[in-house]
Order: sequence, then structure tokens, then C-alpha cells
Amino acid sequence: MSNGETNEGTRSFALSDDIFRQPGLDLYSQMVYIILKSFGSESNFPGLSEIGILARMTDKQTMKALQDLVNLKILPHKLFRRMVGDFQDDRLSWAAKGLLIFCKENPHIELHDLLELTSQSGEDELSIRNSLRELSQNGYLDEYPQWQQIAN
Repeated sequence: MSNGETNEGTRSFALSDDIFRQPGLDLYSQMVYIILKSFGSESNFPGLSEIGILARMTDKQTMKALQDLVNLKILPHKLFRRMVGDFQDDRLSWAAKGLLIFCKENPHIELHDLLELTSQSGEDELSIRNSLRELSQNGYLDEYPQWQQIAN
């Protein structure tokens, strides 16, 4: 192509070189970032598998790259959740994922009520608190202030 011509698959986008100076980002995370930036708006972001195909990575590599971007606060957690779903995040234990479902169904539960339920689940108080901490550290309680308060 010459004289400024582009084919239909060509996309123009601006990308700051700051991503290459960001400590803690590996090549996979940088590539995923570049792919996401090329889509322009968050509403058009591809799913996990499509990002993997475009980046020539496995789903597992893509997931880790996305998680790294979230952990470094480059990618908003809410967007990450929308892209991959709650149960694809392998940073969470099964106990934390189960508690997340319970949290969604009971957003206004009090700590003493939650701890009372431990007798029905076979989990002890320490296990519940650890799962809450896990959810909080990974951004899953941001939209549940009551649960965030319990976790802290």
C-alpha cells in the first residue's frame, strides 16, 4: 500500500510508549495492552480467546497478562471481570468464588450473620475471613461496601 492507502483490516490508534517503561510488565502483558488499545473503546473489547488469538498466546498466558494489567491498575478490574467473568480468574480459590456468589445474592448481610452460617458450611471463621480478604485484594468487593467493610 502506498500514498496513505489502508486496507479494511487496518486500524489507526495512538499508543504512548509508557507501557514499555512500566515496571513489572512482561512482553505478554504489553502485547495484550497494545491489542486492547487498538480496539479503541471498552465496549468493543474482544474476549479472552480472541485476545489470545490476536496476541498468539494461549488462554492461560492471556489471562495472566490481563491479571497483571489489573494488578498494576492499568486495566480496571470491572472491565477485566466483564471480559473474562468471575470464575475464570484463577487468582481466586473455589472458596472465594463460592463466597462471591453468596455475596451477590446477599449484599447486605452482617458479619455475625455470615459467621453464623459457617456452621452450615463446614468452613470455619478463619476460612471465611481468608476468602473475604482474597476477594477484597483482587477487587471483587469494590461494588459491595458492606462486604468490603467485613473483609477489612
